[in-house]
Amino acid sequence: MRVIVTEHAARRLRKARQAEITMRDIIAAAEAVPGTVLTATRFRGFVARSGRVFDLVVKDIPEGRLVITVIGK
Repeated sequence: MRVIVTEHAARRLRKARQAEITMRDIIAAAEAVPGTVLTATRFRGFVARSGRVFDLVVKDIPEGRLVITVIGK
């Protein structure tokens, strides 16, 4: 499955609240979501390799899985 990260989500990785969460962590988390996500949905409790917990908002589109935003804990 192709994972597409929005510019907004990529920008949020540079904020303090999302420190230590990498693009690799986001892609792995998005790929781990099972099934099809028809509407934008928040998935909670992913853990980055650094140990930082984060949530993702994703939606499936014809081009792949769209990561709308990342929320660090």
